[in-house]
Amino acid sequence: MRFIIQRDRLVQSVQDVMKAVTSRTTIPILTGIKIVATNEGVTLTGSDSDISIESYIPKEEAGDEIVEIKQTGSIVLQAKFFSEIVKKLPTDFVEMEVQNQLQVVIRSGKSEFNLNGLDPEEYPRLPQVEEENAFEIPTDLLKALVRQTVFAVSTSETRPVLTGVNWKVENGELICIATDSHRLALRKAKIEIETAHNYNVVIPGKSLNELSKILDDNNELVEIVITENQVLFKAKHLLFFSRLLEGNYPDTSRLIPAESKTEVIVNTKDFLHAIDRASLLAREGRNNVVRLATLESKGIEISSNTPEIGKVIEELVAQSIDGEELKISFSAKYVMDALKTLEGHEIKISFTGAMRPFLIRPLNDDSLLQLILPVRTY
Repeated sequence: MRFIIQRDRLVQSVQDVMKAVTSRTTIPILTGIKIVATNEGVTLTGSDSDISIESYIPKEEAGDEIVEIKQTGSIVLQAKFFSEIVKKLPTDFVEMEVQNQLQVVIRSGKSEFNLNGLDPEEYPRLPQVEEENAFEIPTDLLKALVRQTVFAVSTSETRPVLTGVNWKVENGELICIATDSHRLALRKAKIEIETAHNYNVVIPGKSLNELSKILDDNNELVEIVITENQVLFKAKHLLFFSRLLEGNYPDTSRLIPAESKTEVIVNTKDFLHAIDRASLLAREGRNNVVRLATLESKGIEISSNTPEIGKVIEELVAQSIDGEELKISFSAKYVMDALKTLEGHEIKISFTGAMRPFLIRPLNDDSLLQLILPVRTY
């Protein structure tokens, strides 16, 4: 194998596939990056057996030569060293050559590295995915779907299925749900899908976070293929595989209250900042609890009291308050996490009593919903 490649493109590809490489693996070769040179271009692969990322660098793009292939072939290189070397090479072009016995020479300008490679035949094959029931969504929508749900996944391994996001496809709609049993995030989006195929899978939260970091901010389409135990995201020059979590995701539809007793409409930013301020004194210890009370004067009162530190009270003018009077306590962190995902100036908060979960939604948008369980304070 021997080729000369633009350094910037190589660095970008290496950074992308590095997101799947881990140092903690039972399969030693997975600490490496697999590099394959064909007559069409160069492909890099990284994997930790949960996530696999393949990045492709074409020979030329828009008439600009990116790679000059002198000889085809493949090699696996230690990711830790290779990624650092590539970043720090002195010139804009890198030459890579595999010599006998898996020795690799990396040249750039007057600098030359000799690295010991690993046998590419030992590198696990990527999953083969049948692509008959694929659907496509724009990158920016995909990133929004992830951002507005993945923060609510559970971090505890006691119920592994809750560490993922439930993706359901039914009737031309994609529904993403995440919950850690204290809060729930739900986001829906219309999709174009050719077959009337329904899916119900759970994608690890970690996979979705990494995917979101790799994808550029644009509205190009990403193709999504779901199989029994894998999901594949195909973007331009990028394949991102993730295993699916086993087990049935709990039915969350009955958690979401249908009617409410108190409805508050309030400015998102003002509400977020008020809770942020109230939580300043409640940060000590685990009980990051803030209270909300409706006032007769069409306002709400946000307060927090930590006896050994002090207390804070703030009144907020609501745009409207309908229904019963209410006092409720909740985790400031959970509510702030939820508010940060909402787009739009106004939100509607629907309460059904001090002990029941409450809903936060953007005012005129049904596609997004955040549900939070209150904290019992006696």
